[in-house]
Amino acid sequence: MSTPKEWKWVRLGEVIQEALPGFACGKRAGSEGFIQLRMNNISGNGQLNLSSVLRVPATKEQIERYRLIPGDVIFNNTNSAELVGKTTLFDEIDGIFLYSNHLTRLRPVFKVLDSSYLALWLQLQWYLRIFERICNRWIGQAAVQREKLLNLEIPLPCFSEQKRIAAKIQRLIHEVERARTACEKQLDTVKALPSAYLREVFESEEAKKWERKRLGQICYRIIGGGTPSRGHSEYWGDPIYWLSPSELKENKINYIKKTKEKITEEGSRNSNAKLIPLKSVLLSCTASVGKVAINEVPLSTNQQFNSFVLRDTIAIPEYIAYYLIYKRDNIKQLGGKTTFTFISKDEIANLLVFIPSLSIQHRIVVKLKEKMAQVEELRTGIEKQLESINALPQAILRKAFKGEL
Repeated sequence: MSTPKEWKWVRLGEVIQEALPGFACGKRAGSEGFIQLRMNNISGNGQLNLSSVLRVPATKEQIERYRLIPGDVIFNNTNSAELVGKTTLFDEIDGIFLYSNHLTRLRPVFKVLDSSYLALWLQLQWYLRIFERICNRWIGQAAVQREKLLNLEIPLPCFSEQKRIAAKIQRLIHEVERARTACEKQLDTVKALPSAYLREVFESEEAKKWERKRLGQICYRIIGGGTPSRGHSEYWGDPIYWLSPSELKENKINYIKKTKEKITEEGSRNSNAKLIPLKSVLLSCTASVGKVAINEVPLSTNQQFNSFVLRDTIAIPEYIAYYLIYKRDNIKQLGGKTTFTFISKDEIANLLVFIPSLSIQHRIVVKLKEKMAQVEELRTGIEKQLESINALPQAILRKAFKGEL
């Protein structure tokens, strides 16, 4: 990285007076205990997150040794490989805060290295995945050794310039955070629109006049899913599409044209999986309850689905699919209060469905499809905007530490 010629490059250990890991404590304490910061208290954007804290007992010696003071830089030395190295500046002035052995407290040499400048530079290294490259790895865990951290080289302008750069970065990041918050609120509003549109249809005065039928009454049959054995490799491959709920998005109709997996004809014969006719309505009824799909190819499903082959003189697939999305919360309740939800064919067959005339169903489907397409377009646009906003902090930090701010 090129920097202004008056800047120096120094080893981090030369400008750090202390790099002290915290202490492990498996005990918990009530309100009389002391807050011990852990790796979850450092967010991915370099902020101190106190939304969930643990309190632990601590001796007088531990408090003296591990107490954080404003201006300390907290480095996450142990985490998963992609999260190790998260860093934040500690700026709390009230209360006693300690920290765990998964964190390291960095105290810069006074008037040589500014704490804010250091925290922001370390955050840039995290964005650049430097710590992911230099960490030691074990199963499910990674750690950055103290020596490797202190051997990193940091670009160092004069102290007053460090403070100016840090202040400028913080102002810009604050603007980014404001933009991100506004964008996220817009996204939440857009995500709420589909439910509002469904309520507008199914809770209208017109809907109160529609006939009610049990779901089982409007189906030729309800088909459950199957379980071909994973122990038989010959059961897996072409030519029959095989669907699981993990492939479906929530709160929308998923039109299935292909799937990630296929089973063989032998696999189909040697399981209780049935071939689902075209334009059936598929509903996940176990675990992730309420995902809805319409198949545009013949397929089989795993045991988490019930599939509805509709009487086409009574109901059209898209209308029923939208109704099932609308009733998702009620459908979840059919499975009871157990930790593992399972909704049987009989339970789902007894679900009451509003059934207007076919012409009204077609009109509703056309209206909802148009509105859902508009929502999808809005959502995609806002998500792209949010993606651009999320890329700004790294861009700002890159410019700053090249001396371009």
